[in-house]
Amino acid sequence: MPATLQNDTFLRALLRQPTDYTPIWLMRQAGRYLPEYNATRARAGSFLGLAKNPAYATEVTLQPLERFPLDAAILFSDILTIPDAMGLGLSFETGEGPRFAHPLRDEAAIASLAVPDMASLRYVFDAVTQIRSALNGRVPLIGFSGSPWTLACYMVEGGGSADFRTVKTMMYQRPDLLTRILDINTEAVAQYLNAQIEAGAQAVMIFDTWGGTLADGLYQRFSLAAMTRALAKIKREHDGARIPQIVFTKGGGQWLEAIAESGADAVGLDWTVDLAAARQRIGVRCALQGNLDPTALFASPQAIRSEARRLLDAYGNHPGHVFNLGHGISQFTEPDHVAVLVDEVHAYSRKVRQIK
Repeated sequence: MPATLQNDTFLRALLRQPTDYTPIWLMRQAGRYLPEYNATRARAGSFLGLAKNPAYATEVTLQPLERFPLDAAILFSDILTIPDAMGLGLSFETGEGPRFAHPLRDEAAIASLAVPDMASLRYVFDAVTQIRSALNGRVPLIGFSGSPWTLACYMVEGGGSADFRTVKTMMYQRPDLLTRILDINTEAVAQYLNAQIEAGAQAVMIFDTWGGTLADGLYQRFSLAAMTRALAKIKREHDGARIPQIVFTKGGGQWLEAIAESGADAVGLDWTVDLAAARQRIGVRCALQGNLDPTALFASPQAIRSEARRLLDAYGNHPGHVFNLGHGISQFTEPDHVAVLVDEVHAYSRKVRQIK
């Protein structure tokens, strides 16, 4: 692996170690709000053409770091690479999002489902290795996966959904079928993230985008339990370095204490959660990541700075905070507004650290 890490602030914050300032990265930081990303995607010909080409994936992963002094890079990929490798036939229609040609709708299809051969995802691991090399120790690289439940939602529905009634009907009517899908997904997620770690990822994150759509009790049974099992299988160390784990359930604030018991080093928060209260609820069990409302970035630079300070004050002068958005950055965000946010988080948190 390449040079010694020059900026490990993000990793130390995840492990609740003291830092000189609050590190920041943004979910979906390499994306359509950047003109250079759109240019690279046009050269690639399609989203999948971009995501499945390690050279292009490396290029777009680095683009936000060239603009902003962010404290981590995140692999450019998609959460649906695993079900795609399972043979479900992934495609992306312009303006319509992901679609699977072969959704899991019957017992036979679910019975034949298997953990994919990780060799079929070699393009992801090659991208991780190339990105890590290109970073040359500038900042850590985050690998990621969708959660077993979130992957199941797409695999059963065949794409996105407003109400997830197909997968939820299966959950209520045939929980045994959903449990089989989740078991396969759990093993696949663990193998996938371990392969990313072996390829060079220095932290990993599980995106549970649709966990918050579940009722209380069912979230714990069908989403959190699967993530907890996956986390237990993921490498905690590689090449002598600690590999922190982050879990993010959008809409999961009411289950914060339970998520903190999953074994993750950090819990991501969406923008509906009170950050100060979350820190009190969690205590020293794990770090917290978040949680600026992404639409705050449409406001004036002064308002953006004010919101950043408000959240930093809410967390206070304590270890274990990684600043992020409460969800992915909007494609309509002005890049200059991102620069303002990163600058304010770094500058103001340095001042907060000086308060005894």
